[in-house]
Amino acid sequence: MQLSVTGKQTDVGDALRSHVAASLDGILDKYFGAAIEAHVVFSREAHLVRAEIAVHIGRGIMLNARAAAGDHYAAFDAAAEHVGKRLRRYKRRLRDHHKARQAETAEGAQAERAINYVLAPIDDEAEEGAGASSSEGAPVTIAETSTELPHLTVGEAVMRLDLAGTPVLLFRNRAHGKLNVVYRRGDGNIGWIDPVLGAAAPSRGR
Repeated sequence: MQLSVTGKQTDVGDALRSHVAASLDGILDKYFGAAIEAHVVFSREAHLVRAEIAVHIGRGIMLNARAAAGDHYAAFDAAAEHVGKRLRRYKRRLRDHHKARQAETAEGAQAERAINYVLAPIDDEAEEGAGASSSEGAPVTIAETSTELPHLTVGEAVMRLDLAGTPVLLFRNRAHGKLNVVYRRGDGNIGWIDPVLGAAAPSRGR
């Protein structure tokens, strides 16, 4: 696994790097296996140190965790604990998913791509003028990246959403091939949008 440990406005020494490497290797070996790469970033937040962990554990699967504490070690250990809990929750499903993706790769299946846009926010003044809008009235695009549009079951999509800690995930539902969305609701539950289902109640087997 490729590992990078960096600090923003804070020093990261060799002892801390060794602690990070040993901890992540132990967690991944226990619950999943070798990951592709991992990035750990330490930064100052007032009187606290924040640790952010991003682990690429498989094709299209990212695991993100963060925590803040009084020192670097405590912050990292708290974030690493979140990593371990999520991997333990999905241990069996991750391994099954990993085997399925290896089989797809062996068969030469082509990944479907989508464009991910970052748009500039529009405030009241910008709406009245043309400063933050294009000539067609659309928001200005700050950045764009190509991303894989995964073919997943709803359960796999919820797993990816939880592992990555992201608010929303667009995917193609493997059950019927249409675009679906899972998202994190304000009440802590996960929402699922499936235009194909319409008013029908979701089946439990997805």
